[in-house]
Amino acid sequence: MNFRFTPLKLPDVIMVKTRGFSDDRGYFMESYRESTFAEGGIGARFVQDNRSLSSRGVLRGLHYQRPPFAQGKLVSVLQGEVFDVAVDLRPNSATFGQWVGELLSDENRLMLWIPEGFAHGFQATTRVAKVHYKTTTEYAPQADAGLRWNDPELAVEWPILPPLLSAKDEALPGLAQVRDDFAALEPQ
Repeated sequence: MNFRFTPLKLPDVIMVKTRGFSDDRGYFMESYRESTFAEGGIGARFVQDNRSLSSRGVLRGLHYQRPPFAQGKLVSVLQGEVFDVAVDLRPNSATFGQWVGELLSDENRLMLWIPEGFAHGFQATTRVAKVHYKTTTEYAPQADAGLRWNDPELAVEWPILPPLLSAKDEALPGLAQVRDDFAALEPQ
């Protein structure tokens, strides 16, 4: 099997391990196969792909889109390494307000599935980090939202402090202010 699917401490967030084939020319690997992902618990339909380039210490997030434009994301790293974080924002979930973080890199070839109802962010831990992610909904500016990276109620353990932030991310609200953004969304 080319993929291994492992639910994390927030069980709806799934780590995906890919198997590559390496030789002296480099490597080849599948990064997505719809039928295998569906068997592994990720039955998403992806409609948009995004890439970002960040330097060491850059923190992007924690971002999400409000319903009805909520997004699931499949995140991978093309170059370098990031500390990738998902925060459960579904108020009816037993894990509401909890977070999980994993190191994703071009070397470990791990991917992270983050379903709808979660905020997502990452911090580059190498000189350069190129991130690629697939989304289940197209970008909708009217639904764009986020959560403050350093909200004490979350206490995310970011690896590099202080981070490099955009003005937009610096001004995001805390968990108390976004508590009802996913009120209509049930845990999966």
